[in-house]
Amino acid sequence: MEKGRTTIEVGDDGVALISIVNPPVNSLSIDVLYSLKDNYEQALRRDDVKAIVVTGARGKFSGGFDISAFSSIQGGKIGQPNADFISIEIVTNTLEGARKPSVAAIDGLALGGGLEIAMACHARVSTSNAQLGLPELQLGVIPGFGGTQRLPRLVGLTKALEMILMSKSIKGEEAYSLGLVDSIVPPDRLVTTARRWALDIVEFRRPWIRSLFKTDKLEPLGEAREILKFARAQAQKQAANLQHPLVCIDVIEEGIVSGPLAGLQKEASSFQHLLTSDTCKSLVHVFFAQRATSKVSGITDLGLKARNIRKIAILGGGLMGSGIATAFIMNNYSVILKEVNEDFLKAGIERIKGNLQNQVKKGKMTDEKFEKTFSLLKGVLDYESFREVDLVIEAVIENVSLKRQIFYDLEKYCPPHCVLSSNTSTIDLNLIGEKTSSQDRIVGAHFFSPAHVMPLLEIVRTNKTSPQVVVDLLDVGKKIRKTPVVVGNCTGFAVNRTFFPYTQSALLFVDRGLDVYKIDHACTKFGMPMGPFRMIDLVGFGVGVATGLQYLQSFPDRCYKSMLMPLMLEDKRSGEVTLKGFYKYDKRRKASVDPEINKYIEKSRKMAGVTADPELLKISDKDIVEMVFLPVVNEACRVLDEGISVKASDLDIASIMGMGFPPYRGGIIFWADSLGASYVYNRLEEWKKDMVISSSHAPI
Repeated sequence: MEKGRTTIEVGDDGVALISIVNPPVNSLSIDVLYSLKDNYEQALRRDDVKAIVVTGARGKFSGGFDISAFSSIQGGKIGQPNADFISIEIVTNTLEGARKPSVAAIDGLALGGGLEIAMACHARVSTSNAQLGLPELQLGVIPGFGGTQRLPRLVGLTKALEMILMSKSIKGEEAYSLGLVDSIVPPDRLVTTARRWALDIVEFRRPWIRSLFKTDKLEPLGEAREILKFARAQAQKQAANLQHPLVCIDVIEEGIVSGPLAGLQKEASSFQHLLTSDTCKSLVHVFFAQRATSKVSGITDLGLKARNIRKIAILGGGLMGSGIATAFIMNNYSVILKEVNEDFLKAGIERIKGNLQNQVKKGKMTDEKFEKTFSLLKGVLDYESFREVDLVIEAVIENVSLKRQIFYDLEKYCPPHCVLSSNTSTIDLNLIGEKTSSQDRIVGAHFFSPAHVMPLLEIVRTNKTSPQVVVDLLDVGKKIRKTPVVVGNCTGFAVNRTFFPYTQSALLFVDRGLDVYKIDHACTKFGMPMGPFRMIDLVGFGVGVATGLQYLQSFPDRCYKSMLMPLMLEDKRSGEVTLKGFYKYDKRRKASVDPEINKYIEKSRKMAGVTADPELLKISDKDIVEMVFLPVVNEACRVLDEGISVKASDLDIASIMGMGFPPYRGGIIFWADSLGASYVYNRLEEWKKDMVISSSHAPI
C-alpha cells in the first residue's frame, strides 16, 4: 500500500499549496504528519514562498488521525505516537508558529486531527457543506493535537464543550457564525480564495491570528469554572462509568487556568494514557466491528450489485409496522401500508404521522419536509397495488398460520423480482414460507422497537435465501441509516436468541431470593439502559410470556419456567401499558418500586418448590451482573458455534444496537474475552453446583 503523504506545489503568486493525500478520507497517519512537517519546513526555507495554504486532496480536508493505527498500537504492533511531539513540535511550533502565514482551505471533512490542523492555521476558509468536529470521545480518547485548547478560544467554552463532549460536528455555515472559520465560499473558489486570503495576511490587509493565544471568546475565570463544574455534573450523570469525558474537562480547565502551553502538555499526556485504556480498546473495536457487518463471506464477495429498490409495501400498521414505515418514508422511499380494515389502517397512519410530528417538535424536521415525507405514504386494504412493489415487509402479530397465509398471498400478487421479508422476531422463516414456491426470495428483516429510532436491522437468511436478496437488503438497510447484521435462521435468530437468558437468569435468581430491584440496579450501573425487569415491563408481559414459551419449546434443556409473570398477568399486571408490572407507573409512565410484587414472588417460589437463600441478598453488584450476563455469553457461544452469527464482532454490534449493551465494554463477546474463557466457564460451573434444580426447572 502507498503511504499517506502531503504534496507541495508553489504557484507564481508565491503561495505554497500543501495537500494532504491519504485516501479515502485523507487520514493523518504518522507518515502524513511527518510529511506535513517536512513540506512546511521546505516552504519556510524557500525564498519564492510568501504564504501557505493547507488543503486535502479530492475535496476532503482530513477525516482525522488514522484509527487503524489505534488498534495496531493497542495490539503492540507499532509503538505509541509521541503526542507531545506531534502537538507541540509539529502542530504548534511548525504550523502555528511559522514565520509565514497559513490558511486552511476546508471542504468535505475536517474531523478530529483534521480540524486540529486547520485550527493551527492562521485563518480558515470553508465550503458551506464542510463537516467540522472533534469526535474523539466516541473512541474513548480526547483530542490530542491541541483541540481542547484551540476550540474554546475560537468558539467559546460552552460551545466547545458541547462539540467535544457530545462529539458533535457542525457544517461550514454554523462554523462561520461561531467564528471557527473566517469565510464561506463555493468549492470551485475555495483554494483561490484561501490563496488570496494568505497573501492578504502577508500584506497586513487581514489579521494574523494564532488561535492558541486568543482570549476574546473565553469567559471570565469565575464564569468558566461554573461552566466546567456544570459540564462535569452532566458528564457524570450521563456516563457514570466513563472517565475520559472528565479527563477532557480537566485538560480544558488546565489551559484556562494555567495557560494554553500547560494545557497542551496535559492534553498530550492524557491522550497517550487514554489510548491504551480498556474503554478506548472497546470503542475502537466497536468502530471497526460496525464497518465489518457489511462484509459477509459467500454473499458480498460474489460481485453482486444491489438492485434498485424504490417502492416498499408493509403489512400491518401496529407499533412495529408503523415504525418501519416511518423509517422508510423519512429516507425518501414510497411506502404502501396495508391493513385488514379501515379502523386499523387509520390508526397505523396516525402512528406514522405522530412519529413525524415528533421530529418536527424536536426541530429535526421542518413543516415543509413533514408534508413532503408524509405524502410518500399510501394506505390500502387489499393487495392490488402490490403488483409494482420491490420489497414487502410483513409486520403482523406473531402467528405462524397467519404469516404462512400472507406469504402464500404475496407470491400471487407481487412481481417475481420482489423481495418477500418478515419482521418476525422468533418464528422460523422456513415455516412462514413453506406454502410458497419462492423460498429463495424470502428473508427476515427484523427491526427493533421503535423501528424508526433503533439502529439495528437483523437480516435473517435461510438455507434457501438467494445471495442477491441479502445484498439487496444490506443496501436498503444502509440507505435507511440502519446497521444491518446478517444472521442465520433459528428461534430468536441471533440477538433475541443470545439474550433470552438475560431475563431467564434474572427470573431464576429472583425465585432463589435475589431482589428484583437490586438486579435492575446492578444492570443499569453496569451500563444497560434498563434492567431485565424494567425491560419486561416496557415490552409487555404478554410478549414476554409468549416468547418465553417459544424458547422453552426450542431449548427446553436450558430454560427456566418461572411462574412469576403468569401469576402477575392473572391480576392484570402486564407492564407499563397497564401502569403496573414489576414497577408501578404514574400517568407520565415514570417508574417506581412496588412492594406489592413480593406476594407474587412468594407464590412463584412456592410453586417452584424452592426456598429463598438469604446469602443471595448479600452478593455484590459485580456478582449479579455476572449471574445475569454469563449465561448470555454462554448462549452467544452456541450462536457462533452453530453459524447463526458468522463473526463474533457481528454479535458485539448486535448486542449494542439491539439490546443496549454498553458500547464502551465492546459488545457481549468482547467483554467476555476481557474476562477470559476460563473465568466465564469456572463461574458458570460454580453456580451450577450451588443450585440443585429439578428437571422441570432446568438451569440455564
